[in-house]
Amino acid sequence: MEMKIAFLQILPGKDLSENLAAGKKACVEAKEKGSDVALFPEMWSDGYFLPQDEEEIRKLAISKDCDFIKAFQSLAAELEMAIGITFLEEHDPKPLNSVLFFDRTGKEILHYSKVHTCAFSDEVVLDAGEDFYVTDLDFGRGTVKFGSMICFDREFPESARILMMKGAELILAPNACPMEINRLAALRTRAYENMVAVATCNYPEGQPDCNGHSTLFDGVPWRREDPGARDMCVFEAPGDPGVYVATLDLDMLRTHRSGDIMGDKYRHPEKYGILSDPKIRDVIGGEFVPW
Repeated sequence: MEMKIAFLQILPGKDLSENLAAGKKACVEAKEKGSDVALFPEMWSDGYFLPQDEEEIRKLAISKDCDFIKAFQSLAAELEMAIGITFLEEHDPKPLNSVLFFDRTGKEILHYSKVHTCAFSDEVVLDAGEDFYVTDLDFGRGTVKFGSMICFDREFPESARILMMKGAELILAPNACPMEINRLAALRTRAYENMVAVATCNYPEGQPDCNGHSTLFDGVPWRREDPGARDMCVFEAPGDPGVYVATLDLDMLRTHRSGDIMGDKYRHPEKYGILSDPKIRDVIGGEFVPW
């Protein structure tokens, strides 16, 4: 069984209405290309614009119940295609960096807010999300368990690990940063160590500090019937704007998950207590000082 994932690697407009129009057009193109789910880059509602003035950023934040979000909910049902729409979300005391997924019937199935905000940089004006979530995505021909992480979440092994332990087979990850060799290596590692597929949608070249290269790592580093290792990166977009579609072989992933040693199979959680001890920060370096 296969599913098709659309990466809406597109440039934002100057305001919410332009982003609504461009986003809807991209979703229609994704459906025309046979996609089961369409994923936006990070914070599509305002093109990842983060003014540092509290009043100004509050004006840009929107509710999950606003017309912008409801338009994509209706579009998901109209196209019979799941959509992951990203936005700067209203929240007190600070906004959230969020993604909302609607299934092919327009039903809300997952609402996630970025846990690991870049609080050392522009995202200091945001609040962090509270948890990681996994749910079922029915795409018509079958069902896949999926969760989400957003951009900087990628740099923390705990993000993907928790999603895996909650049952995720697929991680859909909005993004807004340069996808270079090290960040791509982190995504590859998250897929490898957890036996999950990781699909990341980035902004294209032309968006400040972004370069495209949306990717799908399918989580299968080797197959018993084939000699040697295989490249888990089954799709990497160029830098150009576009709606790119990649195919995930769920049967192959599930076969690998059932017979390999990674994931949760040989963990020793009783020995990992230090990972959840906040006091350890005082031991390993204290306050972070940016370059």
